[in-house]
Amino acid sequence: MRAHVVTLFPEFFTGPLALSILGRAVERGVARVTCTNPRDFATDRHRTVDDAPYGGGPGMILKAPLLVDAVESLVGAGNPRRVPVILLSPQGECFTQARAAALARTPEFVLVCGHYKGIDERFKDLVVTDEVSIGDFVLSGGEPAALVMLDAVVRLLPGALGDEDSAAGDSFGIEGQSGLDCAYYTRPPVYRGHAVPQVLMSGHHARVATWRTHDAATRTQALRPDLVKESPSDRGRTQAGGRRESH
Repeated sequence: MRAHVVTLFPEFFTGPLALSILGRAVERGVARVTCTNPRDFATDRHRTVDDAPYGGGPGMILKAPLLVDAVESLVGAGNPRRVPVILLSPQGECFTQARAAALARTPEFVLVCGHYKGIDERFKDLVVTDEVSIGDFVLSGGEPAALVMLDAVVRLLPGALGDEDSAAGDSFGIEGQSGLDCAYYTRPPVYRGHAVPQVLMSGHHARVATWRTHDAATRTQALRPDLVKESPSDRGRTQAGGRRESH
């Protein structure tokens, strides 16, 4: 997988891309991440990338030509390869595990990091294919959001974790559902009066699996009820006007 990041601050990614799972994936050749600076496409001696907005108001706006040139240097004019060009933006759709999984199956994509007050809208019109947000809050730039997305995507690539079953059992990534993961314990068996559930030390794999499934469902219902999906029978009763009991 090849990921391109368009950013005014390439050095932001130097450390994280050399550490932990991201670093190992890059070192093994599982993922390749490159950074392109729009300043390299400026023609004035100050390498200016922003200007005051038409109509007035506070803040500065990133110029469209430099960003378009930066992106087209990666995907070609008109994007003939149809590479996804994703702008990190508070106006974008929320980034989810499903979107991370989809990007992990994409051989190449571009992440564009905004900065300052905003970006000339014509850049979006000309080259951006998607806008994505990592939450309802505002960052000083798109770099932290891009790093979050890279981490979420790269760890799903075959060979990134080493243990391919590990990612499949994560929260939001459990096969067949989109809930939270269960609780986990390790040694010692008792710590400050808190004991590990006996079933986890029983050696009975079927019972352990049942306990984990139940615990995951219970904590999803308690902590993230918005993730709980109605069964077809529940939806049928609701649509028919019947009262659904709580469990």
